[in-house]
Amino acid sequence: MDLDRYITEHQPAWDRLAHLARRGRRGAHRLEPAELDELVQLYQRVSGHLSHVRAAYGDPSLTALLTRLVADANAAIYGARSSARAAVRDFVLVTFPGAVWRIRHFVLAAAVLTLLPAFAVGTWIATSDAALDASAPEAVRAAYVEEDFEAYYSSEPASQFAADVTFNNIQVSITAFAIGILACIPTAGILAFNGANVGLAGGLFHAVGEWERFWGLILPHGLLEISAVIVAGGAGLRLGWTLIDPGDRPRLQALTEEGRQSVVVVLGLVGAFVVAGLIEGFVTGSPLPTLVRVGIGVLVEVAFITYIVRLGRAATASSVDRSLPADRIHEMSGYTVAT
Repeated sequence: MDLDRYITEHQPAWDRLAHLARRGRRGAHRLEPAELDELVQLYQRVSGHLSHVRAAYGDPSLTALLTRLVADANAAIYGARSSARAAVRDFVLVTFPGAVWRIRHFVLAAAVLTLLPAFAVGTWIATSDAALDASAPEAVRAAYVEEDFEAYYSSEPASQFAADVTFNNIQVSITAFAIGILACIPTAGILAFNGANVGLAGGLFHAVGEWERFWGLILPHGLLEISAVIVAGGAGLRLGWTLIDPGDRPRLQALTEEGRQSVVVVLGLVGAFVVAGLIEGFVTGSPLPTLVRVGIGVLVEVAFITYIVRLGRAATASSVDRSLPADRIHEMSGYTVAT
């Protein structure tokens, strides 16, 4: 049975359990004896659904939803409540990395669309006198390499600069995601354009032998920042591909479901952009030795990739018994349970 049919078949039981659990958490006296029996029976049945979904489908959002529903029913039966802190923790440890892992092939495509133009343009500018002359007048190039590029990172107080670049990067990521709905093409264009701009800057520095200074300024924050933009672009490509190939679902339904699941990715990336912005504001333009600044960027990037790969993989077959509250999953996934 495909996932959509499975959801349609069992949605009424999930809705009923959510309703009884909500009333039961407000006090057992709110439930009739027959309703208490029904609550226990539905709790056992939906626990079986949860085990089946983990084993057969590996869908992180539906798994998270049913996990929370079972936990709520458990709380109504045994008088326990899961905390908001646990919900946030499980979003960070399960829902977000699982959502990124689910679109990993599109993230890889987004990486190619970004890094290939960066490498091509950078190599062209650095090795071709004609391309270098065409990129900008010599005086403009000299000012950019000698002053403007580095001065940008100290153009504002560190806290204000960090806030500004974080906001800008979040805007770029949302745009790269949202316009993916137009059959992937605009998202691919944004990724390629951003990559080409990085390549242009790198090429200008390499052409005059200042490559160490360029990498010392771009790597501390750029590794995480570019990675986060690539992941957002991957979510946009996934959304656009759903328009092209919705599978056995109606196109509108497929877009709605994929859009809600992809929102999990964009929401989780806010944290990555905040970290990248803090590094850009307080580390990139700081007087710290280049090796230290680059080392910070590399360590943060390795941590981010390890986090996504290890926890994302685990989320698809997780036996964790906690997740987001049902109302948050309603906002961030394609599955809902009435409450």
